[in-house]
Amino acid sequence: MSFAGTYIEDLQVGQSVEIGRTITDADIVMYAGVSGDTNPAHLDQVYAEGTMFKGRIAHGMLTAGQISAVIGTRLPGPGSIYMSQTLKFRAPVRPGDTVITRAEVTAIDLVKKRVTLSTVCRVGDTVVLEGEALVMAPSRG
Repeated sequence: MSFAGTYIEDLQVGQSVEIGRTITDADIVMYAGVSGDTNPAHLDQVYAEGTMFKGRIAHGMLTAGQISAVIGTRLPGPGSIYMSQTLKFRAPVRPGDTVITRAEVTAIDLVKKRVTLSTVCRVGDTVVLEGEALVMAPSRG
């Protein structure tokens, strides 16, 4: 398998990547199965209509998983090691919503081979999740 990521030596503060994914009913059901989180707010429309959200919502961590996809496949990409992540959930994601996930390099520590990324997920103009990730990036050295 060939390396297709970005070495830390080639990263720059301000560099960013976005990916998009539409969250489906199947995604929510599969996430419930894998995680064990069967909260009816995610799975039962009748129950969810009685909540503050007035309908089903996706698991917050399903949305957060899109950040992992950016880090592991695009920025820095393959070979990256996810070390930590802060998350602030700002708004719900619903089945059928398209989540645009953006990661931007905010700091680089060449000595420790670590990169700090600002992470934001949006549905349209609404920020649904924001935070900061710390990642160990692959190095040539």
